[in-house]
Amino acid sequence: MTSATIDPLTMRRTIGRFATGVAVVTALDGDRPHGMTVNSLTSVSLDPPLLLVCLTTGARTTKAVVGDGRFAINILGARQEEIALRFARRGSDHFDGLPLRYGDHRVPVVPDALAHLECTVDRHFEAGDHEVVVGRVEQVCDRAGAPLAFLGGRFGDLTERGTEPEHWFF
Repeated sequence: MTSATIDPLTMRRTIGRFATGVAVVTALDGDRPHGMTVNSLTSVSLDPPLLLVCLTTGARTTKAVVGDGRFAINILGARQEEIALRFARRGSDHFDGLPLRYGDHRVPVVPDALAHLECTVDRHFEAGDHEVVVGRVEQVCDRAGAPLAFLGGRFGDLTERGTEPEHWFF
């Protein structure tokens, strides 16, 4: 197939073969917290510390991230599937009933996440139906635990093999 003939469902199914972790992006719009579940997240640079996240164009969270210039990445643990689903729902108050906590840079964070990365927007640009945001990581904290994984439109667990990989290319 060429790019002119690849329909969105085929693209989603095909890229869904790539296993990812699951995170929630959080930000403030004035004093109102917003958040969105994402799995398009990657480290860009260690020096300076930069990450990249793709956000849905026009979403409230996207507007808050770009407008305020600050956001947090909350990497979810294996038993935080309900948090991922909560923040994936469009149009709802994602923080309703959750204890609201803030990081050092006055951005909301998800309680008990495996990691928080507090960021400032370094740059952003539109790409298709998403806004690509490069964030400068200003503060981090993490804890031990297994991550929540995502593959083929489903949540899963990631387990370590405990051994060195076999060298198949000999």
